Amino acid sequence: MDGSIAVIDALVREARAVAGLPASAVLDRAEVYLAGADLPAEVEVLDKAVGEAGWAREHRVDNDTFALLRAGTDARDAVAVVCGTGINCVGRTADGRTARFPSLGPISGDWGGGEHLGQIALYRAARGEDGRGAATALSAAVAGHFGRASVEEVSAGLHFEQIPKTRVDELSLVLFAVAAAGDAVAQRIVARQAEEIVSLVRVAAGRLDLHDTPYAVVLGGGVLAARHRLLQDAIEEGSRRIRRTPR
Repeated sequence: MDGSIAVIDALVREARAVAGLPASAVLDRAEVYLAGADLPAEVEVLDKAVGEAGWAREHRVDNDTFALLRAGTDARDAVAVVCGTGINCVGRTADGRTARFPSLGPISGDWGGGEHLGQIALYRAARGEDGRGAATALSAAVAGHFGRASVEEVSAGLHFEQIPKTRVDELSLVLFAVAAAGDAVAQRIVARQAEEIVSLVRVAAGRLDLHDTPYAVVLGGGVLAARHRLLQDAIEEGSRRIRRTPR
């Protein structure tokens, strides 16, 4: 909590300076959207902390998916999906209703995001190398990414902390590159990610009774902002399919 507030405070001070405002100026309103503000209890705690920081006379705190909605569309009926390190979705309607998900990772049913995709790429690479799974170009690509001769050496390096475990996240980029080159195993993982994103859109729109109403779909986060062609095409086709399905 303290670290989050400190980061935001530095940004507020920078914004004041750029705007030519005194360092002590109290703003009219602050809109603070944060990754990790997923459950009502978390939003409540953050809301209190932002109020105590005294940046503005009025403020609102919520999940970063709402920031994506604000940045991505003026449509009042809209669904936004963030797919970055993790994955999350929110929908809203013109009359103020919202649909959202806990977004706590696998324990709340989430699938995908850069961190998870990196783990899956390593998993498939290891099994492809030793024969427990289908052969895949991921095996050589993962080993090469870490400068090792095999995925087994990569696994050992991670186990003995010679390779920081946080670097597994980098493998999401390796996954998309291998998929784009035509590897069937990698392409199936990318297709599964697209299905998950489309599923989030479908469920959020359904909860808000939007399927018979024109609504915007906004995509953001590092995985989606990279516009990987295979992923983008599958999401667009899946979104069109939702709209064509009879209700």
